Amino acid sequence: MDIELISIPKIEDPRGNLSVIEKDNIPFSIQRVYYLYDVPSGAERGGHAHKNLKEFLIALSGSFDVIVNDATSEETITLNKPNVGLLINQGIWRELKNFSAGSVCLVVASETFEEEDYIRDFDDFLSYIKLGNLGE
Repeated sequence: MDIELISIPKIEDPRGNLSVIEKDNIPFSIQRVYYLYDVPSGAERGGHAHKNLKEFLIALSGSFDVIVNDATSEETITLNKPNVGLLINQGIWRELKNFSAGSVCLVVASETFEEEDYIRDFDDFLSYIKLGNLGE
């Protein structure tokens, strides 16, 4: 599966830790940054794939599960450390679930928002992957 857990450099200090995301930490140029917070108990986010966009997800606070599917297998990754992120490349279906109280999910993206890049129906995603359209 085309995903990867990536450690972000952590500078430890008695006054508080610091982590930095720079161009050498993730394998794409950052075009967009957004974050999810105040997610109600039991709510789910995601539920889509991207044709071209790559994302790097970090649990800045709290924890949540990321369920990823490449049309052949499914895996659940729990993010709960602010210095470890999950790289999700294009062509991977993702769902975010089980948000803890007070959790914050930071998303760093390789592209600006383009609705045409989204695949929002799982059956459409399976067809898209089966036809070999990835990256077009």
